[in-house]
Amino acid sequence: MTERRLLLLNGPNLNLLGSRQPEIYGSTTLAQIEKSTRSVAAEFGFDLRAVQSNHEGDLIDAIHLAREDCVGIIVNPAAYSHTSVAIPDALAGVELPVVEVHLSNVARREAFRHHSYVSAVADAVIAGAGPLGYEFAVRYLADRIGS
Repeated sequence: MTERRLLLLNGPNLNLLGSRQPEIYGSTTLAQIEKSTRSVAAEFGFDLRAVQSNHEGDLIDAIHLAREDCVGIIVNPAAYSHTSVAIPDALAGVELPVVEVHLSNVARREAFRHHSYVSAVADAVIAGAGPLGYEFAVRYLADRIGS
């Protein structure tokens, strides 16, 4: 087991960051977010495995794999926040610290976005901080796990 690995998990449509609704999600691409998050993680001695999928089962498989070689999970479940029971079940099952991240402030958006099933199993939730939210998540996990 790699003692210092974090899983960075991004859900559906986040592969379109930078071009999809930049007025909501900004102009930063997912590749840029992964690069900056990896850089901050390295400052705290963490390796980072980044996974993005538009398929719920792939996200669950990545969560299960994290049980074997990760010490924490940063997850932006995107629309699955509001629809999936399987993802929070998987997160609870691996018993790792979890930070849920949303680029936009979901509380200021459509009513259906106000509830996240993932929040119930997350140790922390960061919403509305844009790409910086991912960096904040690394810092939180470093403090929680010990840097």
